[in-house]
Amino acid sequence: MYKELSSGIKISITRSISTSFESYLASIDWKEERFSMEDFIANWQTYFQENAAWIEKIPADVLMSTDFHEEMAQKIDDVIAKILNEEPTAKQIETIEALQKELGTNYSYDCKAEAAYIEQLLKEKQK
Repeated sequence: MYKELSSGIKISITRSISTSFESYLASIDWKEERFSMEDFIANWQTYFQENAAWIEKIPADVLMSTDFHEEMAQKIDDVIAKILNEEPTAKQIETIEALQKELGTNYSYDCKAEAAYIEQLLKEKQK
């Protein structure tokens, strides 16, 4: 069912998962021990209901389908894995290291999205 959606809708779904996942992680300060898949899913549902036009473009019978829900669960897992496995850029590492040296901090980060969060956090502390 998911595979039969237009590429535009699939891109929008992926973007909504990515955006809400990164937003959710920022809300828990990227602390693994605070992560709850149920909380993330609730956050994502709120996000797409308030912000995503794609939900209105999928027929109700598809949205209610068990198969569609299973495919969406797999898509969520795939998007999360991609985010968590994307390496920080050299520029991010360079910027974060410089800011940490200046501010005397020692934040760790494991992926590009977490590095973006840490970089923003450090820039806020710098002000």
